[in-house]
Amino acid sequence: MQDIDFKKEITTVWSFPERGKWKTHNGSYRGNFAPQIPRNVILRYSREGDIVLDPMVGSGTTLIETKILNRKGIGFDINPDSVELTKRNLDFDGDYKYEQIVRVGDVRNLRKIEANSIDLIITHPPYLNIIKYSNGRIEGDLSNISDVKKFCDELEKGVIELYRVLKEARHCAILIGDTRKSGHYIPLAYYVMRLFLKNGFVLKEDIIKVQHNCKSTPYWEKQVERYNFYMIMHEHLFVFRKPKKDENLNRIKYSTGLY
Repeated sequence: MQDIDFKKEITTVWSFPERGKWKTHNGSYRGNFAPQIPRNVILRYSREGDIVLDPMVGSGTTLIETKILNRKGIGFDINPDSVELTKRNLDFDGDYKYEQIVRVGDVRNLRKIEANSIDLIITHPPYLNIIKYSNGRIEGDLSNISDVKKFCDELEKGVIELYRVLKEARHCAILIGDTRKSGHYIPLAYYVMRLFLKNGFVLKEDIIKVQHNCKSTPYWEKQVERYNFYMIMHEHLFVFRKPKKDENLNRIKYSTGLY
């Protein structure tokens, strides 16, 4: 790993002005996250040989890192084009222990995965229909949903599956951002957080990830004064934990009605 320029994060604010470019990582796939994100999560919450799942694999950023870091990566995506792209991106040389598994699949139905079998989950879902990955071609593609309630209802089916497959006391990390509609702020990240809390997870971390080099930034910079708003330049990396069955959660649950 001498060719990898990387520093492990120790705070709850992450900023990567220069995204990692080692191995086959690149920013050509719209909306993919910087490899520093899954690398940090993998190193903190898993060990070599652990099974790491990304159920919305995109261009394969997470699985590239599981391969490099000698974890057993499993990736699904509803879009066959993304699956094929991930397979190509995993085709690099090196002395690695495990073959990564990539298949077409839907986060809402992970029936091929046994309950309580996954050591770590890392994923990066679409933010409503901000980026339409299949332009309506694929039925069930979350990136084609513009209605917030419908998006959350469909994603919740996936949250239930993630809880089922994850081992007790292990972690699930999800990067999610907010958006605007009619000039007003839509806190999508917090709606998603509530879905996880509602379905049994507990919140371990809320990490603020600063956004850099967004392709749409020049356009929105010109709209700030015209429409009188602030540009959204951050995302939330939530890290949830699946509690043990006999765990007393009273010390971390608050009277908010969220749990």
